[in-house]
Amino acid sequence: LDFFLSVVTPPPVMCPRVPQASLPQRRRLRSRPRAQNRKAIMDKFGGAATGPAPLFRNAKAAGAAVGSVRNMLLEWCRAMTRKYEHVDIQNFSSSWSSGMAFCALIHKFFPDAFDYTTLDPKKRRENFTLAFSTAENLADCAQLLDVDDMVRLSVPDSKCVYTYIQELYRSLVQKGLVKTKKK
Repeated sequence: LDFFLSVVTPPPVMCPRVPQASLPQRRRLRSRPRAQNRKAIMDKFGGAATGPAPLFRNAKAAGAAVGSVRNMLLEWCRAMTRKYEHVDIQNFSSSWSSGMAFCALIHKFFPDAFDYTTLDPKKRRENFTLAFSTAENLADCAQLLDVDDMVRLSVPDSKCVYTYIQELYRSLVQKGLVKTKKK
């Protein structure tokens, strides 16, 4: 996941009023060797894939790769929360609105932290507070989402949820709770 995030940054948008010749030349980024392929990325998520990783030459293709990383992370969330009641992850917005998906994901890695069966999907504030504070205390995951904002919005912003889940994933990897394939 980190590999894709570092490789797939789109080129800067050039201002149309500034002549291209007056802008400093960007250093070319070294492309990763083809040996690091999609299979290695999928193995990080516990799945398997075939075929080499695509080599991106333009921003449109880079955007597609970001989408595939996003989909892989969504699939990982689904796999981790599959057996949890009141959780059906289909996206990074409405699927997270009750806070139950956050709680289920945290409970998967820290089952002794709280009793998931006592949670109520209607008690959104309590669910968000429990999930975010537990993730911060046990996984050292920065609390990037504000409980008040999450409660205020009936459907959370997908980019905010996606960013938080990325941070949670990184924190769990650093703690050694998520197995990744060594580079």
